[in-house]
Amino acid sequence: MIKGVGSKPLKQAQHVTQTQETQLAKYKPRRASAHSKNNSSSVYRQAFIGAYSACLMAILSAVSPVVQAQADDDLIVNAREAFRKRDQGRLSAARQTALASMHPLRMWVDYWDHNARISELEVPEVEEFYVRWKDSYVEDRFRNDWLLELGRRSEWKAFAIDHPRFRLNDDREVTCYALLIQQQQGQAVRNTALAAWLAQPDADTGCLSMAGKLLEAKMFTEDDIWRKARFAISANRPKAARQALALLGDVENQSLNTLIDSPARFLLRKGVPHNRLQAELATLALMRMATNDPDAAATQLNERWEHRLPKDLSAWAWAMVGKQSGINLAPESHDHFLRASALFQASQRAQDGSSKELDLPDETLAWKVRAALRTPQGPKWRQVQMAIASMNPTQQREPAWVYWKARALQGQANGQTEPLSVARELLESIAGQFNFYGLIATEDLGRTIPIPPKPSPLTAEERAQTVRNPALNRALKLMSLGLRSEGDREWSFTVRGMNDRQLLAAAQWACDLEAWKTCINTSDRTKVEVDLTQRFPMPFRNEVTAQARETGIDPAYVYGLIRQESRFIMDARSSVGASGLMQLMPATARWTAKRIDLPYSPKLITDRDTNLKLGTTYLKLVMNDLGGSQAMAAAAYNAGPGRPRRWREGPILEVAAWAECIPFNETRDYVKKVLSNATYYDILLGNKQPSFKARLGPPIGPRDPDTSAADQALP
Repeated sequence: MIKGVGSKPLKQAQHVTQTQETQLAKYKPRRASAHSKNNSSSVYRQAFIGAYSACLMAILSAVSPVVQAQADDDLIVNAREAFRKRDQGRLSAARQTALASMHPLRMWVDYWDHNARISELEVPEVEEFYVRWKDSYVEDRFRNDWLLELGRRSEWKAFAIDHPRFRLNDDREVTCYALLIQQQQGQAVRNTALAAWLAQPDADTGCLSMAGKLLEAKMFTEDDIWRKARFAISANRPKAARQALALLGDVENQSLNTLIDSPARFLLRKGVPHNRLQAELATLALMRMATNDPDAAATQLNERWEHRLPKDLSAWAWAMVGKQSGINLAPESHDHFLRASALFQASQRAQDGSSKELDLPDETLAWKVRAALRTPQGPKWRQVQMAIASMNPTQQREPAWVYWKARALQGQANGQTEPLSVARELLESIAGQFNFYGLIATEDLGRTIPIPPKPSPLTAEERAQTVRNPALNRALKLMSLGLRSEGDREWSFTVRGMNDRQLLAAAQWACDLEAWKTCINTSDRTKVEVDLTQRFPMPFRNEVTAQARETGIDPAYVYGLIRQESRFIMDARSSVGASGLMQLMPATARWTAKRIDLPYSPKLITDRDTNLKLGTTYLKLVMNDLGGSQAMAAAAYNAGPGRPRRWREGPILEVAAWAECIPFNETRDYVKKVLSNATYYDILLGNKQPSFKARLGPPIGPRDPDTSAADQALP
């Protein structure tokens, strides 16, 4: 055991002289010239490693002796690889070397070693780990792992002692174990436990154990188990549904497998349900069918199953049909949801005379809102309002649903002042937020987009405190070694709880090192003091603006897209193979280069200027193909041009409604962020009175038949 090592760097850093603090505060590594041409796919990584390792480590050698460790950084990378491969011999040896050499990242090797051996550990060794790395990210990260292990072992006494020390407390499975202990202590946990179980989309051991124990204690009912199964099928999590139904014990595995793998065959073999169990299984089969073919499920309901099932279960099946039809942007989606509501309310009236709404998952309710926004007859504001009111309180506070609730109240006001007043209060609550709906709400209130005053300059002491923070140093070191995930998590844990000035100082340090993603994500956390130049940095300004103008496209829009695509990492590569600043797919890059007769080879895809030229050219081509709409062009850039062509079919929608109804979660979020990003870049590029609604453009609907046909060659 190495006592006190975890806190040693911070303690020794307190003895820095005033001269050293001033030097630290003024430190700003030299950036690559904005005018130089990038001839390497790894310029970002080279600049980051060079600036960080050569300059920063030299300064830190005067601040903290721990950072003077000269151990080979390959030790850390190799230890991470040994952990990934579960090579315990190599990992144990690396741990001993890292600890002995006082490597600044030794706690990570210690963490990987303990995680790999977690099934063999006992409480004393774990407590020693906690002491070694007290108050660090790896301490809390390993506490998360250890609590899960204690839960699997049913070592409840040790769990109860350790759980209150879990600072992040963001693991749903750990929460379920904690609720199980509270139940064993006689506390009333039914509602909290049920909400936690329903909110856990995936199958796991902790929440299943909790549900099983609460079922045995008669705090959960069989109806709760079926409800969980319906939630799981609705979220397309069949494993979680299987896991839940296993608690009942009277559902045959073969029958359940057929229901999930071949719902049409399951339904074909079934006649009129003779009991609730059979009716519940048929409902799950219909919901499962709707996941892939909502029209087929609707036909089954219309022709056979609606009158065979209890009304409350028919309602669930129709709601699932409504959700999937909504995702397909089918015009009948809204009618399916109305049918579900009518059936459920009829069931409630027959049961107890109430008129409650069907208790659907929030994701299904979101699609109920979207279906009501895009009916052929125009928005159905009452249904929009009712669906939002049925969401859980946290979901209701999201800017999207605050905005659409306000619009629903306005749409039903009929000149009455009270709903208009409530709607205004709702818009006021999100106006000024740095997001899509915050911008729309601001302009709906008749205001111009506010430009936050630039914060006062960071002091020498504020900068010095940041640079000598051991955890931030560890995070940057991890990033420089290519361990981006570990570095991001260490950094995020460390800035948690910082005030605005500390966040601005940390963000500025990351900006100075051209770690743009870290800079942006840190600055985004400030509450009152907002530095737009940190939140919306403009690397390569001359190159980006020149290329955008040469291509005939708004530079602010290009910047907004790059910020969302790559966070300005030139050699960024996505999981699907998109590369470079503008995240071009190889086939798209080849096609665009051929289209403009640009000499091209695959290695040029991460060349800054080549990537900018091809990316802006392709963006301009899709924008021209989609009538100049920035919203549709952003959707095309993310999901391919064929999709927004299909998504524009149907009713003519205001752009906000069209964007909200994009079927893909990633693309919906992407479009909103690109457009809001572009608005703030417009401000930084000199437009002091930008109009967000002007950027959104006119309503979106089917292509005008008098315009040229779609360019089907666009990849």
